[in-house]
This record gives sequence, structure tokens and C-alpha cells, in this order.
Amino acid sequence: MTVLDRNRATELDRRSATAIAEAVNAGRISAVEVAEETLARLAAYDAIQPQIWISRATAEALLAAARAIDARVAAGENLPLAGVPFAVKDNIDVAGFETTAACPAFAYRPEASAGVIERLIEAGALCVGKTNLDQFATGLVGTRSPYGIPRNAYNLAYVSGGSSSGSSVAVAAGLVAFALGTDTAGSGRVPAAFNHLIGFKPTKGRWSTRGLVPACRTLDCITVFTDDTTDARLVDQVAAGFDQADAYSKPLADLPRERKRIGVPRRDQRAWFGDAESEFLYDRALEKFATLGEIVEIDLAPFQEAALLLYGGPWVAERTAAMAEILASDPDAVDPTVRTVVEPGADVSAVELFNGIYRLADLKRHADTLWTSIDLMAFPTTGTTYRVSELAAAPVALNSNLGFYTNFVNLLDMAALAVPAGIRANATGFGITLIGPADTDRALLDTADAYLATADLPSLPTLDLEGKMQTVKLAVVGAHLKDMPLHWQLTSREATFVGAFETAPSYKLYAMADSVPPKPALVHSEDGGSIAVEVYELGVAEFGSFVVEVPAPLAIGTVTLADGSSVKGFVAEPRAMTGAEDITGLGGWRAYIAGRA
Repeated sequence: MTVLDRNRATELDRRSATAIAEAVNAGRISAVEVAEETLARLAAYDAIQPQIWISRATAEALLAAARAIDARVAAGENLPLAGVPFAVKDNIDVAGFETTAACPAFAYRPEASAGVIERLIEAGALCVGKTNLDQFATGLVGTRSPYGIPRNAYNLAYVSGGSSSGSSVAVAAGLVAFALGTDTAGSGRVPAAFNHLIGFKPTKGRWSTRGLVPACRTLDCITVFTDDTTDARLVDQVAAGFDQADAYSKPLADLPRERKRIGVPRRDQRAWFGDAESEFLYDRALEKFATLGEIVEIDLAPFQEAALLLYGGPWVAERTAAMAEILASDPDAVDPTVRTVVEPGADVSAVELFNGIYRLADLKRHADTLWTSIDLMAFPTTGTTYRVSELAAAPVALNSNLGFYTNFVNLLDMAALAVPAGIRANATGFGITLIGPADTDRALLDTADAYLATADLPSLPTLDLEGKMQTVKLAVVGAHLKDMPLHWQLTSREATFVGAFETAPSYKLYAMADSVPPKPALVHSEDGGSIAVEVYELGVAEFGSFVVEVPAPLAIGTVTLADGSSVKGFVAEPRAMTGAEDITGLGGWRAYIAGRA
């Protein structure tokens, strides 16, 4: 059992795929009992996030499949995944289920299961259902689906990550032992990081993609989310292998790889998008990796240039090609953000494409040469995370930020493994991704084990099973008032308006000099007056992130209201008074702004 295994205990008493299969094969529990327990967990979690699913097996069908597994075990078969419940991203074909790719107008009922599904079911696994995703696997956020928005299992205000959103939450919530996702630009790694999971992205061609709705067919990989590396190995053992019917499948290979030299981005090239907590967690992870090998800083620029070919270059046309029929016949059925991303591919010329192919070959030669000086890379999986409300405000730009460290991997034919590396104050996960040349999949799993054995990761936070958060009431007095320039910093954190109030008659209000946008300073004073404020309520983690953004000389302290109650609120350091105008007599900031107008 790995260190991570021991840290997976939650109130759901989850079981690993390895433990379930061993128990069913040994006769200590039946596949039917596992199925019944799974149905109970599914029913309970439906009250929280039913939107993680697009379709599910009926209870009768799931129990019938379980009885068939028990019969095989009773007949003497030893099944690697006996009775193990799993979920499948709904762009992968499973016989008996519709495939929608999160687009109802695109839906069809396949005659056969995808190649990997055939292998898993033959090994005794129980398919519970099809999970939600960013439509046509276009996105790293999980917010682009007509079936609803799956949210982070540990903090429902935050994105689950995508495009394999539902699959990651199904595992994080303990509903299934593993779930299949896909990965073209990071979709099997980003959700793993946010939900404290292992995200195993095989080398291209290691797992068959027959029966997968393509995003970029030359780059697509089917992936798996698990709680631990032991289960990732087990699923890979079953799913990997050559498939003659898949033109992109290749013979199985496992190359050994030392971990003496570990490549990391140069410090001046690391992007955190204002998230100091992620930077701290990454530095802490590198301290652990330094005990496993030599840390070597490398130039990130060639990888970023390769990544730009995916969405900012000709490879977007491959996504357009995959969606050509629905874009022509029913463009309004496509999510507006997805359509914005893929439609420009129709204008990519063959000349642009071939020039892109030539440039990618140069960049891949650089990457291949780099492997002679380093053995593997350990990158942040993402530089930050976002609230669902933030993605609604800036869906493309923030999505792009999440792909900063992931988009180049498949273009350059690399294997990758996302591993937990810390917990943010808001309970979402921070992760690192181990990256190696093609066919080093098993070597990356070995390195992950070595890292996790030394990482001393904290126990997982409690799952957000009720969508309830501890909250803080915050009084705002100036630029954060409704319709004022900085009010968005509250709305983006889903702050709830409590009401308009006045402070106790013991405050003075000043208009600070040279403040952009104009801001007031609230100062406690015995000869002051009552000042108009608005009070908002927001989650503890959201409050913490808000406080981080408050610039000096302002600060957050405790403000007494007219009724004698106290809330958190804006206060000011003495230096805020330099050159400031006393506007206490106006009774509030709105009156001051109205007077200026």
C-alpha cells in the first residue's frame, strides 16, 4: 500500500479497485454486493451532483452484470477487475448506452463498445454509466455542457477541471473505483489535480482509441482516474495493448527510465497567474524531488511554442474536422464557447498546416534531444484553479491558463502522470505531472511511488457533501459597493448580499489621495459618525483569497455596526490619511462619488 493509499480514507469508506477485485475473486464479497453498495452511493450523491452523469445503467442491468461476474468467478476464472465499478466519459462508446459527447443533437447508440471497454468488461469490471464532459472534449474546465456543470468534489464553488469532469468527480466522491477520461491537451490530468487523484495519461497508441469520438484524432489518448498508483497500474495492465482495428495503435513497449536528472521549468518562466499558494506547493514538491535526483532547470519556451500550435495554430483544424458534420448541420447545438474555439479551424489552409507540421518536427527533435540531458520532467499540472463563476466571466482566457503546463505533451508524443502534491486552503487539489518520453509509462508510475513515499501529503479534506461552506460576513465601504469598479471581486467569489447597514457612530471616512480607482479609508474615531456600508457573505476560502488582493494601505479588520454586531470590513493604516479628504459628513462613499459627478 502506498502512502497515498493510506490517506484516502473518508466518510465514504471507499475501496480501491485492487481491493475489490481481490475480495471478489477470493469469495469474501460478491460482485452483486459491490453493485448494491455502488447503487446506494450513487443514490446518495445524486442529491449533491446528479450532473456528473449523462446516463447510467439501471439497477437491474447493473445487478445482472454483477451476477454474471459472480458466475464466472464461481466457475474458476480469476478476473483482474472482478466486480470493480467504473465510469466512462461520454465520448467513449459503450454498448447499451448512447454516446453524446455532451451534445444531445450529436447522440448515437453504438453497436459495439470501444476497444478499451471490451478489455475492461472482459476483465470483470462493472460499467456504472457515462459521465459528463466539456462538450466534444473541448475545454479544461468542466463548465461547457448542456447537461450541467460538474463541480469540484471538495469545494462546489470551484471547477472540477475538464474536459473529463464527471469522471474525475465520480472517483473523487467515492462512487466508482476508477473512471475513464480522455486527454488531448490535459483533460486527463487537470481534473485529477483539482480532485486529489492520480491521472494516468498513457503514451499515444498504448491504449486503443477505437470507439472514441475524436477531438484531435492524431493526439487523443484515453486515460484513467484512480485514487492511487496501484489501481492505475492494474487498469493499465488490462487496457493497454495493440489493437489491429485502430490505425493509431502501436505495439506495447515499456522502456526503463532512471530518475537521476529531473527537469523543471526555469523559475523565471513559471506561471502562477497570481496564485502564490500554488507556487509554494510546487516549491515544496521540488524539495522532495531533490531527494530523488538532481533538479535541472530547463527552457520552457520550446514547449510553449509547441503548445501554441494546438489552439493558436493549425491543429485547431483537426478539432474542426472532427465536428464538421454537426457544425454544418446544426451549429446552434454546439456550446457557444466550444464553437468559438473550433470554428476558426475551417479557415486554416493546407499551407499553414504543413508549415505547422514542419515546425512541430523541429520542436520534437529539440525535445528528443533534451531527453539525453534529463531523465524525466516534473511540472505543475496547473498554475492555479478557478471558481465556476470566474469561468463564466472569462471562459476562454482562464481555460487557456489551465493548459499552460499541459498542452504540449501529446503534440510531442510524451507519457504523463498527474500526481497529488498538496491541498489549497480552499480544499481543492494542487498537483504535479511527471512527464517522460514515449513508452516510459511504467517508469513514471515507479517515480510517482518514490515521490509519494517521501511527500508527507496531508490527509484529504472532507468532501463537500452538502454544498455548504463556512462563511464570513464582510462590510465594504467604497469601490466594492454594488455597481462600483471593484464589485466584481465579490461577485466572482459568489458572495451573497446580506444588506445595507450603517456603522456604529465611531468612524471617519476619508477619500484617499491618488487612488486608482478612487477608494475611501475607514478609520475608527471616537468623534466620528455613522458610515453607510454594504455587508456580503462569502466562503472562508473565498474570503481568504479576497484578503490577499487587498492593497496597502488598506487592510481587513473588524467593523462594528450600528446595532452593536461586528463583521469583518475595510480599515486603513495611518499612511492612508496622507493628503486624504475627510468626507465623514457625507455619510458614505456613494454620496461622495455622486458629488464628484
